[in-house]
Amino acid sequence: MRLSDLKVKQSAVIQQVHRETNDTSSPDLVASRLETLGFIPGTKVQVITKGVFGGDPILIQVGFTRFALRKVEAEKIEIEGALT
Repeated sequence: MRLSDLKVKQSAVIQQVHRETNDTSSPDLVASRLETLGFIPGTKVQVITKGVFGGDPILIQVGFTRFALRKVEAEKIEIEGALT
């Protein structure tokens, strides 16, 4: 399951950040940045709210910090089943 699939007010635990790129010679800078910001395996995350039009952006809380992620960015984060 991906972070972008969570519903509003649901929580989950990050399993991994996927580093999928079309060019294998260059690193995935978005995935690296997400990990730098604290999106690392074992961390609890919660969806606070989603945008009105198509659910983009998604407001995510990690610890005491909130981040607005685009769906494309949230899809890079694999999570373990949703917690209530």
